[in-house]
Amino acid sequence: MVVGLQQQAIQDVKAAIDEMLNAVKELPEDTIRWKPSEEEWSIMQVIAHVAEAIPFWLGEIRQIIQSPEEVWGRDHTNKIRLEAVDEKTVDSLTVEKVLKDLKHIPTQSEETLSELTDEQLQIVAPSRNPNFDGKPVQFIIDKLIVGHIQGHNGQIQRNLSKLK
Repeated sequence: MVVGLQQQAIQDVKAAIDEMLNAVKELPEDTIRWKPSEEEWSIMQVIAHVAEAIPFWLGEIRQIIQSPEEVWGRDHTNKIRLEAVDEKTVDSLTVEKVLKDLKHIPTQSEETLSELTDEQLQIVAPSRNPNFDGKPVQFIIDKLIVGHIQGHNGQIQRNLSKLK
């Protein structure tokens, strides 16, 4: 049985994804695809980003556990990250597909996080992003997975508040 930090993170991921799905599932598609401004993402870009980013970070955790000497992570200039929110890429996606991808994130998270030991949560591997260098696996879980989803839930709510 998973206990402690891992179990809390698994529950937090599920709650944050449920919040995201509940916020988006009843919205009209034009609202989901609406950009509040040129500098801001549409809700569709937000959910497409989360659907790409969280599996990426889970994969990085698995890589660190297997090969802690290898460099992990990415920064805001990463090609795959940028492509995931590119308007043309996002326009080619269906809302249904992205929501389906989001629904898989709690299971994917549980599969990865439930296997981690307390020692593995403390592993520090070199990062491509200097802001994350020297951070343990627990940081990736707290900030780049749980906090990331929660932050984007706030972004969705800000977008919706600009509609009124």
